[in-house]
Amino acid sequence: MTKHFWIEKTRVLFFLGCLVLATAGQAADKILIPASPDVAASSFFLMDFYSGRVLAEKNAEKKLPPASLTKIMTVYVVFRELANGHLTLDEKVTVSKKAWQTPGSRMFIEVNKQVSIENLLKGVIIQSGNDASVALAEHVAGDEATFAQLMNQHAQRLGMLDSNFQNSTGLPGEQHYTTARDLAILTRAVISEFPDYYRWDSQKEFTFNNITQHNRNKLLWRDDSVDGVKTGYTEEAGYCLVASALRNEMRLVSVVMGTTSENARANESQSLLNYGFRFFETHKLYAANEALTESRVWKGNIKQLAVGLAEDLYVTIPRRHLKDLKAETSVNARLIAPVAEGQTIGSLQVMLAGDIVASKPLVALKTVDKGGIMQRLMDEGLLLLEK
Repeated sequence: MTKHFWIEKTRVLFFLGCLVLATAGQAADKILIPASPDVAASSFFLMDFYSGRVLAEKNAEKKLPPASLTKIMTVYVVFRELANGHLTLDEKVTVSKKAWQTPGSRMFIEVNKQVSIENLLKGVIIQSGNDASVALAEHVAGDEATFAQLMNQHAQRLGMLDSNFQNSTGLPGEQHYTTARDLAILTRAVISEFPDYYRWDSQKEFTFNNITQHNRNKLLWRDDSVDGVKTGYTEEAGYCLVASALRNEMRLVSVVMGTTSENARANESQSLLNYGFRFFETHKLYAANEALTESRVWKGNIKQLAVGLAEDLYVTIPRRHLKDLKAETSVNARLIAPVAEGQTIGSLQVMLAGDIVASKPLVALKTVDKGGIMQRLMDEGLLLLEK
C-alpha cells in the first residue's frame, strides 16, 4: 500500500494516489547550487547537525593527526561519566606530576593540588590545557593509556570507524589519528547528548590560578552564530578547527584540518559555514511518534493502526525548494496481529526533483494484540475472499 503527499511550508497535506502540482503545468524551479568553496586544507567536512546531510567535503575519510581536536573526545568521555553518575562536577581531582609536567598548552594546575572536575573541563574546553586533559584521564581511568581505551570504545560505538586515540591531549603519536568525518560525528554527539555542558564551548575566556586565558577559536569573536567547538595545532597536524554555528534554527558543523595558520583555519571554516547557510535550509518535517497514516490490521483487537516515525525527521535542501518536496509512504499490504509498538511496517521517502533526500522506516505507534476467536475467524474469511 503506497501513499503520496506533498509538503508545503510547515504543513503536511495527505492525499491518496498520485498527485499533481497545485499549479498545473508549472515545473519546479530549477535547482542551482554552486560548488563548495575551494578550502585550503588537507581535509574538510561540512554537515547539517539535525539532518546529518553532508554539504561539502574533501578527503573527509583521510586519517590525519588531530592535535587538540582530540580533546573533543576527551571531554565526551568525561561527560558520559558525569551522565552515568560516576563523577560529579564538584568532585576533586588530585593533580599528578605527569599531568603537571605535560608539555604544550596548559591550564597551569599544580602538582598535588586538588581541582574540581568542572574547572578541569573548562581548562580543557576553553584553554585547551594538556595538563587538565591528563588529570581528567588519570582520574577517570587510573592512567592515560586506559583512558585512551575508553576513547576508542566510544569512537567505535559512535561509528567513528577511522579513528584511533593513544592519548587524551592530541600530542603526536604514531597511531593517533582521526578523520574530518569522524570528528563531525563526534561533535554532533557532544552537542545533542550534552547541550548543558556544550555551552562552555562558547565561553571566550577562563581564569584559573589567577591566570586568564582566551579561547583560541577566533570565530567566537567574528560570528555571533558560532558557539564552538575546538581548535588544534601541532607541527605535524597543522592548524585545525571544528566549528558549529546556529542560525534561524539551522545548525551546521564544519571541520577543517591541516591549514597553514590560525587565521587560515578561521577563514576557511567561516567560508564553509557561510556557504552552507547561504545555499541550504533545514526543516523538521515530521515529529517522532506523530501519526502520518493508518494501516488496516487483520486478526487484531483493533482494525486501524496509527503509523509514524520513531524519531524526528529533518531534511536539508536547497533554499526556496520546500514547496517542491514530495513524500511517499509505503506500508505492508497485509498486516496481521500481533504487532509490537515500534515494529517496522513500512517506509517513508521524501523526494526533491526525483532524488531521494530522506528515507526512514515507518513503525507501529502502538501494540496490537491478537483479537478474539470470532474476530480472527471473520478476518480469515475476508482475507480468503481477497485472494
